[in-house]
Amino acid sequence: MTIDDADADVVQFDNVGLRYETGREILTDLSFTLYPGSFYFLTGASGAGKTSLLRLLYLAQRPSRGMIKMFGTDAITLPRERLPGFRRRLGVVFQDFRLVPHLSAFDNVALPLRVAGIAERDLLKPVRDMLEWVGLADRIGARPATLSGGEQQRVAIARAVIGRPQMLVADEPTGNVDPEMAVKLLRLFEALNRLGTTVVVATHDVHLLKKVPDSLIMRLDRGRLSDPTGALRYPPRRAATT
Repeated sequence: MTIDDADADVVQFDNVGLRYETGREILTDLSFTLYPGSFYFLTGASGAGKTSLLRLLYLAQRPSRGMIKMFGTDAITLPRERLPGFRRRLGVVFQDFRLVPHLSAFDNVALPLRVAGIAERDLLKPVRDMLEWVGLADRIGARPATLSGGEQQRVAIARAVIGRPQMLVADEPTGNVDPEMAVKLLRLFEALNRLGTTVVVATHDVHLLKKVPDSLIMRLDRGRLSDPTGALRYPPRRAATT
């Protein structure tokens, strides 16, 4: 992070629209700001556009119109050579996991640290600790094909959060785990959030919304956002710093 963007809003959308090829708009007139260190739930019925919005947030998709700023920088005109550096500031939990099939659980989780240039001796403990936290200490050497869907989900989450990203984007991260593990994973997201990471969790499970008391809710309906908690209108209350 540079001095210029240290205090910048994490994300700013201004009249963003998205359509695929020549079809109708999937997302329409999205204008909102995501503030540093806040926790957001993105809700909406199946087909509302949640995954499409997440793709814009983690820079896998460019909008059809409008403006998107990330960390104080225009993300739409960002030169291709700067994209990898930007993406290293993001943690992403994909709905389909996207684990590297020939790598063990340990090596999948270690991947972001290795890409960032962390020495092998310095990544052993954090990766082991993270796998233990998500309940996979006994599956450390297992490859994805030998893991259940819930275990693959937990490896994907561990990989997304291991580098303490500035923003975490998670697409239905508790969809393949039991209720007890779902709460435990939310607690992990909360702990990361308390360290300063902005968290965006897309979910259709309304029961999860009450598990994080200070969370803000964004709701998508047919490609348009509503704002039941005022998340898009006002900056969240921030803790005093010393």
